[in-house]
Amino acid sequence: MKDFARLIARVDETTRTSAKVDALSDYFATAPDADRLWTVALFSGRRPRRAITTTQLREWAAERAGLPLWIVEESYGIVGDLAETIALILPPPAHPRDRGLAEWIATLRALADRPLPDRRAAILDAWDALEPAERFLFNKLLTGGWRIGVSQKLMTRALARALGRDEAEMAHRLMGAWDPATTSWQELVHSEAGAADLSRPYPFYLAHQLDAGPETLGDPSGWRAEWKWDGIRGQLILRDGQHFVWSRGEELMTDRFPELARARDFLPPGTVIDGELLAWRDGPLSFNALQKRIGRKTVPKKLLSEAPVALAAYDLLEEGGEDIRARPFDERRARLERLLADLPPEAPLVLPPLLDFDDWAALADARAQARARAAEGVMLKRGESPYLAGRKRGDWWKWKLDPLTVDAVMIYAQAGHGRRANLFTDFTFAVWSGNALVPFTKAYSGLTDAEFAEITRWVRRNTLERYGPVRQVRPEQVFEIAFEGIHESPRHKSGLALRFPRMARWRRDKPTAEANTLDDLKKMLAAYGQTDAQG
Repeated sequence: MKDFARLIARVDETTRTSAKVDALSDYFATAPDADRLWTVALFSGRRPRRAITTTQLREWAAERAGLPLWIVEESYGIVGDLAETIALILPPPAHPRDRGLAEWIATLRALADRPLPDRRAAILDAWDALEPAERFLFNKLLTGGWRIGVSQKLMTRALARALGRDEAEMAHRLMGAWDPATTSWQELVHSEAGAADLSRPYPFYLAHQLDAGPETLGDPSGWRAEWKWDGIRGQLILRDGQHFVWSRGEELMTDRFPELARARDFLPPGTVIDGELLAWRDGPLSFNALQKRIGRKTVPKKLLSEAPVALAAYDLLEEGGEDIRARPFDERRARLERLLADLPPEAPLVLPPLLDFDDWAALADARAQARARAAEGVMLKRGESPYLAGRKRGDWWKWKLDPLTVDAVMIYAQAGHGRRANLFTDFTFAVWSGNALVPFTKAYSGLTDAEFAEITRWVRRNTLERYGPVRQVRPEQVFEIAFEGIHESPRHKSGLALRFPRMARWRRDKPTAEANTLDDLKKMLAAYGQTDAQG
């Protein structure tokens, strides 16, 4: 655990990508196999199941530290991280022990089936054996709040460097449903069996945002364009008579979208398609329609009927069991068109059209119609581009529409978490309905650190009421709220909900009387919104 704690300290003390990769690579080159396996698991979202509640941890920590519980609660409010709070208040370890990361995780995993008194004794014993930096990480694993400043991409890059392996091949090995509790290091990174899991998806290729306009990309004849529909990025995998559906976040979603089981009736084994999961009825429905199905393990018949799902097939990654990602996009697209030709209406797949344009002006005209086509904008792909792993600049671009905006009044504020625990960063905004302000959205991103600090000072001076962690403030500050879409929502008092709301700017120049109205939002809904029945 000491070596792992030193790794996290090295990673946490820098913002430089190269320094983080160096630290991880050094660790992977020398750590025991079991610790390397769990480190890869943690940085790819595979954490031990929680066996202790945060309430129990606070109570036990207060008891061990000899502090009243209210002091622990107040300290937690200031620090903003329970794992760090506990690590700080506990006395020095009475019986220090040097055990590896995998050993401590084995201790955690064994807690789930033990009686509560035994769990309490095991946690107190662990706290007595760990130094503060190690306790902090142990507590992170206990609480499930594992957020360290390393992406899976950086971890994979460092692992490939340490092992002298190809990064793309390593990224593919780390995809899928492998479990560190049942998979060995050798199986994961070296054996052929580890690379041959039937359900294993390919690493997703991600596009960069195009801000300067497509003219910067050169001759348009080498580019292809598609509608950028707003759903859930996913891969449909058909192998050995089975099918699997994976999200971009490496979540296996096969059971959540039973419609896609019918793909086995129309497509051969050895097929992998990258696309967008959409609520679909003669065209894409609103994201709100799809959202009703997100998070459900089982889907009732009524919801299957109201929000049927199809996969918009954008790319073909595997055909006849052959990995064709290195082939040009134009070839992959042609193969995809042949594969999906003459699909019957009941097939759970659609082939989005390639947009026809001779020059960039024509594409701009098409993009301007994106919202009418239930799209966020267009995707641009170089015709000769291979399908790479991760976010690579050059061949794939997303050219999104400018966001919709509305001026709104801040009416509630709440402190953030982690490093922003001492700042008010989460706000509720309202628009006018007659002479009343009606809340309609929340936002917590878009301002600079300096602006968050300034608005925090203002909130503290202008609080009207407190409701637990939430403060009602004087309705004096106007912010421009940017968002990607708007739809009806009976769950909100305003009757509306926004897609991806964020603060675009602080409108210090605008009085609250000039903020937008609920009628303005309803007009936006009529012009740009989608209903669940839209085709």
